[in-house]
Amino acid sequence: MLSPAEARIYDVVESSKAKAILSLLQGCNSFKRLRKLHAHIITTGLQHHPAISTKLLNFCAVSVSGCLAYAQLLFPRIHNPQTQDWNSIIRGFSQSPFPLRAIFYYNDMLSEARETPDTYTFSFVLRACERVKAERKCREVHGSIVRTGYERDFLVCTNLIKGYAGNGLIETARKLFDEMPERDLVAWNSMISCYSQAGLHHEALKTWEVMRNENVGVDGFTLVGLLSSCAHVGALNIGVQMHRLACEKGLLKNTYVGNALIDMYAKCGSLDDALFVFNSMQKRDVYTWNSMIVGYGVHGCGDEAIQFFRQMQMTRIQPNSITFLGLLCGCSHQGLVEKGVEYFNFMTSKYNIKPGIKHYGCLVDLFGRAGKLEKALEVIRTCPSQKDPVLWRTLLGSCKIHKNDKIGEIAMNNLIQLGASIAGDCVLLASIYVGANNADGVARMRKMIKSQGIRTTPGWSWIEIGNQVHKFVVDDKSHPDTNEIYLKLRETTHLVSLIGYAEEDSRFSCAGCSGTSSYHSEKLAIAYGLARTSAGTCLRIVKNLRVCRDCHTFTTLVSKAFNREIIVRDRVRFHHFKDGLCSCKDYW
Repeated sequence: MLSPAEARIYDVVESSKAKAILSLLQGCNSFKRLRKLHAHIITTGLQHHPAISTKLLNFCAVSVSGCLAYAQLLFPRIHNPQTQDWNSIIRGFSQSPFPLRAIFYYNDMLSEARETPDTYTFSFVLRACERVKAERKCREVHGSIVRTGYERDFLVCTNLIKGYAGNGLIETARKLFDEMPERDLVAWNSMISCYSQAGLHHEALKTWEVMRNENVGVDGFTLVGLLSSCAHVGALNIGVQMHRLACEKGLLKNTYVGNALIDMYAKCGSLDDALFVFNSMQKRDVYTWNSMIVGYGVHGCGDEAIQFFRQMQMTRIQPNSITFLGLLCGCSHQGLVEKGVEYFNFMTSKYNIKPGIKHYGCLVDLFGRAGKLEKALEVIRTCPSQKDPVLWRTLLGSCKIHKNDKIGEIAMNNLIQLGASIAGDCVLLASIYVGANNADGVARMRKMIKSQGIRTTPGWSWIEIGNQVHKFVVDDKSHPDTNEIYLKLRETTHLVSLIGYAEEDSRFSCAGCSGTSSYHSEKLAIAYGLARTSAGTCLRIVKNLRVCRDCHTFTTLVSKAFNREIIVRDRVRFHHFKDGLCSCKDYW
């Protein structure tokens, strides 16, 4: 039995040991070192010291040098875990490949009823709900937030917005956002990010307008989210405004902002501006290089994509699967078959990157566009994922270019066997039959579409006029300037007919069109662009489907008749129309 004086001395010694160990844990930066410290902690009998066990757990669960499996072993050995201990293990799993376990730990925390959740607990479990698409759990956590009085907490509200948006409940997320008594920049960024990730890019840009009217500032996260939306809808003018803001705020040194700017300019058809940003960046990562390589690839500039890849090889940055997608895409669109095959093999032999379904799709496209349809068919049949409909649909598209109805039928039959045939496939094969003068085949496809009630994907086109993006669909009459648009389209059609335009039968030329409509969405967008912009202004159009042959011919001749450059981004690639010529050289 220790005397009171001896007990005090013992406590001082133990406290001194604990402080020394905590100091060592604070400076620990490797899991190997942590295990040695843990062994020392056990030998000194301090493994149940609350501060030490909390620190150990936090390192293992949260640190990049930690180990979640080890954290799982530590957690049950903590006597009466405090809220911060629960937060560490919940946080660790919420950002791991196993976010569902974060929800399990949250449930355990509630069932033990010793500790109550706090701001961080709710934030971490909501992150897990977002990742595993647990809508019911998200609503349940929302109820707990209200009952415990955290509904006005900035951090909790922001993560609740993300949780609902991640589960597809964008309107609920927006309602929560609007009901926040005060909104900081993080909340605004989250709402923009939610819209952008949900594909609601117009709403993201509208949110920016509201944000600007309320004099809310911006940071790198704001710009990255908005630039992503600009890239998707082709809103170059708004993207240029974002670029100016980045300059004013000194954010151009931010690599993420630089990468987003390159991606935006490339996807809006302005490769020169993308290159300018690239050259001005002080620090580049793999995403920087990929943005340029993919940008050149989808624009059909295979040689430039290859040149950038060679420059990338001279740096210490290792290419990844996206790098090779850009290279293969560029080789395919430019017809560089040998180079494409070389790089396809290169990704495995030199970089040990396993080709994915998209790489095989590019290889099928590479051979198919070059007219090597038998070779493309061989690639599919030897591919590990030959049952993926994307490969057969890619082959079907190549058959349209070369009017090969025999291999087209093989591709279509495989799509039917996989249960993956859609209206666009029927329209595509029908157009192949039209090109091959196969009237029976056209009749079969027409019958198939009617008997199975197959509906086509509606075609739409976007065009940016000033700082506003306008959307058109086939035979669109919803625009407030409809009369002006159709008047300009009739005038335009007449002028291009004088230099050789003759409208093609569009019944089976465009998957997103119905009947024999003359008013495809990109024609309406072009007419509006011609009516509302000054002479010589470049028109930039984004559409969701591959451009049909009739619209391609029409746009080519409009560029000549009106002396305009017209850049069209379709589902497959970019088309740069100028002086009556297209950059794809009628090879798409």
